[in-house]
Amino acid sequence: MDEVVRRFLVLGTVQGVFFRHSTRLEAKRLLIRGIARNLPDGSVEVLAQGTASAVEELRVWLHRGPAQARVDTVRELDLGGIDAVPESFEVR
Repeated sequence: MDEVVRRFLVLGTVQGVFFRHSTRLEAKRLLIRGIARNLPDGSVEVLAQGTASAVEELRVWLHRGPAQARVDTVRELDLGGIDAVPESFEVR
């Protein structure tokens, strides 16, 4: 089964609303490995690796996020096959 790696930048009210933790829970449910981290500009960066269908489900979820979040935009970049993805899903 081929895996894909995607980098998402989530903009809006996404820091201080459990966005990273909620993303980790959703990623674990979907068997996705990767990272969610706050960026200095107030956005959240998500690096996700998993099956194409699972990463697509996560992408859809990122557009709404947890109940406390207000997502304005999700930007996406296909990273191809990189080796820098952790073995689980981490919050940094």
